Amino acid sequence: MSRIGKKPIAVPAGVEVTLDGATLTVKGPKGTLVDTFNKDMIIKVEGAEIVVDRPSENKNHRALHGLTRTLIANMVEGVTNGYSKTLEIEGIGYRAAKQGTSVVMNLGYSHQVIVPETEDVKLEVPNPNTIIVSGISKQKVGQYAAEIREKRPPEPYKGKGIRYQGEYIIRKEGKAGKGKK
Repeated sequence: MSRIGKKPIAVPAGVEVTLDGATLTVKGPKGTLVDTFNKDMIIKVEGAEIVVDRPSENKNHRALHGLTRTLIANMVEGVTNGYSKTLEIEGIGYRAAKQGTSVVMNLGYSHQVIVPETEDVKLEVPNPNTIIVSGISKQKVGQYAAEIREKRPPEPYKGKGIRYQGEYIIRKEGKAGKGKK
């Protein structure tokens, strides 16, 4: 049996969970998330807990069991606390600034890179070398942070580019010296 899948999900006070067939709606202080899960999985809302069960020991059901439980737990966590990812910009002349609802970045290109906020994802720039991506959906926050990082991924020689906070970049040695045979 899945160790993760059989753990019940505690629903904190102020969070409302509604189950309609395979569609789960989670309403909380930060917003509302709606997701549809596999119709085979058994999802029950029992008081202040959500329990996920599987109908059989089929390989497909075993695979979906822990996944479904984790996705529901992420929804509950998102509407209560929210999620955020911090990106660091490193490099001479590389910086970001907030202009209205967009972030304008100078990343060593001949043009500025402009990234707009969406209704799901909010962007903050506490200082010119840091961007904070936040929202209630873990998947959307992670995807948007990855798209911003993609604008100038860190390179292995000098480490210049956009990286996640705490990300370690494996550095490479430069070219070998002249005159060696």
